[in-house]
Amino acid sequence: MPLAARRLRDPDINPCLSESDASTRCMNENNYDKDRCSTYFMRYKNCRKFWNSIMVQRRQNGVKPYMPTAAERDEILGAMGKMPY
Repeated sequence: MPLAARRLRDPDINPCLSESDASTRCMNENNYDKDRCSTYFMRYKNCRKFWNSIMVQRRQNGVKPYMPTAAERDEILGAMGKMPY
């Protein structure tokens, strides 16, 4: 597997891996009819927006790594009590 593909599949790097997989699965199951999978696309887009805003805040505050690890993301989501996206 190429390095770029491995990075996209790494849960520490890609915070929206499950949303990406769900949208791909939806497209496969519905013969690539985008209209039927729009909720999955929206969920992925909102996930990316949320984690990008977290990454920007951490960068501004000087916290490294800028993208929280998978364990840190679980803690952040647990503290929120519900999925923000």
